[in-house]
Amino acid sequence: MNAPVLSVRNLVTQFDTRAGTITAVDGVSLEVGPGEVLGIVGESGSGKTITGFSILGLIDKPGRIAGGEVLLNGQDLRKLSDRAMARLRGDRIAMIFQDPMMTLNPVLRIDTQMIETIRAHRDVSRSRARDMAAEALALVGIPSPVERLRTYPHEMSGGMRQRVVIAIALMLEPDLIIADEPTTALDVTIQSQILSEMQKLMAQRNTALIWITHDLTVVAGLAHRVAVMYAGRIVETGPVDALLDHPKHPYTRGLISSIPSSVPRGERLVPIKGMTPSLMNLPEGCAFAPRCPRASETCRKARPDRQDLATGRSLRCFHPLEEAS
Repeated sequence: MNAPVLSVRNLVTQFDTRAGTITAVDGVSLEVGPGEVLGIVGESGSGKTITGFSILGLIDKPGRIAGGEVLLNGQDLRKLSDRAMARLRGDRIAMIFQDPMMTLNPVLRIDTQMIETIRAHRDVSRSRARDMAAEALALVGIPSPVERLRTYPHEMSGGMRQRVVIAIALMLEPDLIIADEPTTALDVTIQSQILSEMQKLMAQRNTALIWITHDLTVVAGLAHRVAVMYAGRIVETGPVDALLDHPKHPYTRGLISSIPSSVPRGERLVPIKGMTPSLMNLPEGCAFAPRCPRASETCRKARPDRQDLATGRSLRCFHPLEEAS
C-alpha cells in the first residue's frame, strides 16, 4: 500500500468568543493516498469546510488550531512558518472554493491571475507561464483556451469560471487538492462534466483529492472513500459503496434516507428529526443523541470512542445499525 499523501491526526480547531470557546473541529483524523478521492459529507455546520481550512493553515483569529498533526508526505505542516506555508499553498497543496467569483479577481484578466500564480512558484518566463496557463485551461475542457485567457471573469459563465478555478488548482500539479463544494451552484449537466473531468485528472496525475460536500449523490459517483462528519467529529468512515449501501451510524442512515432517490416513487422522505446542535452548547454525551432513534442513557452521558473495524471502516457509536456485518 502506498504511503498517504495526507495524514491528519487528532486535529482540533477552536474559536475563542466572548461567550466561550467553540470547538469546530474536534479530534479529526483522516488519510488520503495518491490518486484517491476522499469525500467528506455532513450537514451545514458539521465542520467540513473548517477542516479543509485547517489543513491549509487558513484559520484566522479568533480561530486557532489547538492540537493535532497535519502531515503532507510526512512533513508536519503545523511546524512550518507562515512564509513556508505560503510557498506550499498553490504549489504542493491547492484548494478549490465553492464560489469562483470569490476566488477570481473581477478586475484582472484570467491570464494575469494565472500567470502570477505560476511565476509565484516557478522560475519561468512570462511567455512560458502563459503557455502553461493555456494548457491548464485546455485540460479542463475550456474551448479556445488562448482566447479565453484574455477575458475577465464576468465575461464567462458560472461553469466556465469554475473550470478556470479548477485549472488554477491543477496547473502546478499539486500532491493534494481540497475542493469545497465547487459544483453546488452549477446546473446538473455542467456538474456532471466537471466531476467526470476531475476523476480522470486525479487518476492521470496521481493527485489526492478531498471533496467536501453535503451531496451524497456526488460522493457516490466520485469518491473512493467517505468520511461522515457531525458536530465537528468524524462519526463514520469507509469505502464509498460499503458505507452508502450498509451504513452503520444512525446519522449516516439519516442522510441517505433524506435523498429522494433512496425511497420508492410517491413515498415520503424520512428526514432527520431536530436540528444540528449549537457548537457552543453541545450535549454532554454523543452530539447526535438528541436526534437519534437508537439513543440510550449511555449515549446521553458519554461520548463514543472511535472503533476501527476489520472491514476498513471506522465508527463512533454505542448502538450501530446491524444491517452491515
